[in-house]
Amino acid sequence: MTVNSITTGRIQSAIALASSKTGVDFDYLLGQAKLESGLNANAKAGTSSASGLYQFIEQSWLSVVKKHGAEHGLGWAANSIGTSSSGRLSVGDAGTKAAILALRNDPGAASLMAAEYASDNKASLEGSLNRPASGTDLYMAHFMGLGGATKFLKTMQANPQASGAALFPAAARANHNVFYDSNNQPRTLSAIYDRFADKLGGAAAGASVSASATPTNYASQALDMDGSTVVTGSNESADNALAWATTAMNKFTGKTTQAAANILRPTPDTARLAYMMLARLGG
Repeated sequence: MTVNSITTGRIQSAIALASSKTGVDFDYLLGQAKLESGLNANAKAGTSSASGLYQFIEQSWLSVVKKHGAEHGLGWAANSIGTSSSGRLSVGDAGTKAAILALRNDPGAASLMAAEYASDNKASLEGSLNRPASGTDLYMAHFMGLGGATKFLKTMQANPQASGAALFPAAARANHNVFYDSNNQPRTLSAIYDRFADKLGGAAAGASVSASATPTNYASQALDMDGSTVVTGSNESADNALAWATTAMNKFTGKTTQAAANILRPTPDTARLAYMMLARLGG
């Protein structure tokens, strides 16, 4: 067994443990880690403060740790995080802040907080939209941040033909191919949404998840909205990462041959896989 496989095994063990503790689906968490960092716990974004297995930016990380840290033995961290009158989170002591932010690179802490974050996003989106959150909805929340995704989806419900570039001008400047078509015409919100859905649906068919894929370095990809950046790992192609994400997202859309599974209710098969992995890796 190589060092890389041992490291990957430990990361998967941490994800499995987070799944068993929080009830958030193992496949979903694994797919997100694969997509956002290529299972690289030390991945860093070049364009934002995003870092770690799930590419949390600083404010998002402080927020989820403040809210859920005490539930998972991180009370010291949660209690050290304060909120300013403007709503910005901060830590008074520089050393403590550095220690809290460094937890993003710890697979155990990152997986637990990612699970809680996913649960919060799903609940918030469903409350705002007054409907069940689809896989594409939640996927967009990871790219755009919860605020950006909620704004996008609520506006799309009211006016699907609205211009995405007009609603998110800064993001459109940074991600021209997402917000504009090949004729340089602005895409509608509906067109942007459908494009995300199509990428998720078609990636598995056109991508190979072979371990022998040619190593290639990938820069930050897709969207950088509301301070949320997704980085694909240094040995992971965007197509391969999307293929992993598609497997997880199909649990929302019912595209698997089995009945669609709820992200917060792992199937017996995924639960069994998680516990077998923990036992095998000594987690």
